[in-house]
Amino acid sequence: MNESTTPELLLRRVPITTEVTRVGATAWQAAIGGGQVLLDGLRRRPLAAAAAHATRDRFAALGPTYVKLGQLIASSPGVFPGVLSEEFRTLLDRVPPADPGTIHDVLLAELGAPPTDVFAEFDPVPIASASIAQVHPARLHSGERVVIKIQRPGIETRLAADLQILERVAATAELSRYGRMVSATEIVDDFGANLRDELDFRTEAASIDEWRACLAGTRFADRVRAPQVHWDLTTTRVLTMEYVDAIRIDDAAAVRAAGHDGVDLLRTLLLSLLESAFRGGIFHGDLHAGNVLVDPEGRIVLLDFGIVGRFDDRTRVILRRLLVDLMVRNDFDAAGRALFRLGAVRRTSDRSAEDMRQFTAPLRRTSLANVSYTQLGRQLAELAKAYDAKLPRELVLVGKQLLYVERYMKLLAPRWRPLNDSEVMGYMSGLIVQAERERATG
Repeated sequence: MNESTTPELLLRRVPITTEVTRVGATAWQAAIGGGQVLLDGLRRRPLAAAAAHATRDRFAALGPTYVKLGQLIASSPGVFPGVLSEEFRTLLDRVPPADPGTIHDVLLAELGAPPTDVFAEFDPVPIASASIAQVHPARLHSGERVVIKIQRPGIETRLAADLQILERVAATAELSRYGRMVSATEIVDDFGANLRDELDFRTEAASIDEWRACLAGTRFADRVRAPQVHWDLTTTRVLTMEYVDAIRIDDAAAVRAAGHDGVDLLRTLLLSLLESAFRGGIFHGDLHAGNVLVDPEGRIVLLDFGIVGRFDDRTRVILRRLLVDLMVRNDFDAAGRALFRLGAVRRTSDRSAEDMRQFTAPLRRTSLANVSYTQLGRQLAELAKAYDAKLPRELVLVGKQLLYVERYMKLLAPRWRPLNDSEVMGYMSGLIVQAERERATG
């Protein structure tokens, strides 16, 4: 098995000529998109739908970086217009596949032999195709069915050029007050770091094993799972895992036809997320529907651990106390101090407690489904402006996953009220007891 180049080297800076070429390609695709919108307008297609469709097509044509940005739009309901988020969902796992010949070359370079030698069967037609990789079904010589995640060939230079462009745009944006408030350069830095991590499939494979270990021994160990990794057939650019026969969680008709209970599924997804984040310290950071499946036994199956979030011990303690301060004690002064310790708030005022009370009021209602995340987003923006606030990346990442859970609730269990559910409340009570014990001891 060949050793591949590390992601740090893969994303080395590219010459200015390469960057200029990518700027030209972006401008050209923007012009094509404008023409597409104009043509749709002549056909009397609604402007918003036409613009969303054209933008989606141009992002797909521009390649991995723009596809990842499109996925960010798709996975942030309530932040972007619904018509745009809906259109970009097709970029989650239905990106046009790479040429089969180049995929063959990647397997040959990474595994040291052609796929016909390594596998008893290999299907050159992918079952899923995303921005950085595509997934092919195969069968080992032992007879076991597997899936092979293969990195798209030649994406490193394009990613590096696009990131350099985004860095320049972010630096320009920070000349404005809003750009400084949202920390535009830090957003791009974080985006780039995520891309670098996703380029090394060994990192993803290790995250799968780490996540599984953090839930081992808990009540969720037999209710939620991830595919087993075949480490002997895994490299930087190739990840081989067990094949999982399952259906997407957002296919409500199929889920019900299979006899699965929507409330049970959503309860498991929500509580396993909280357990892995606030107790285990590692959680799945991209729970879009292409990554969340339901197997025949009714277990949640999580795919694609390219993005994960991590909380260290200190942060988990602070977050558990913050939960108690906000939801039980109604101690908003203490909540403000907790956020300050997290580094989220860099300036305080005499109105901090009252502002915190108003911001968290919707979260203390009994129906999570009734919370307006759009309104919360606006309030958060105002708080950020008033208190020079910057939420930790992982905390924002958890919030993003809760948005996914909310979406699946509306599809599979629209009448379920998590904060009225005995198992959810029992779990939250356990977190509260743990937080109070930690508070008492120090």
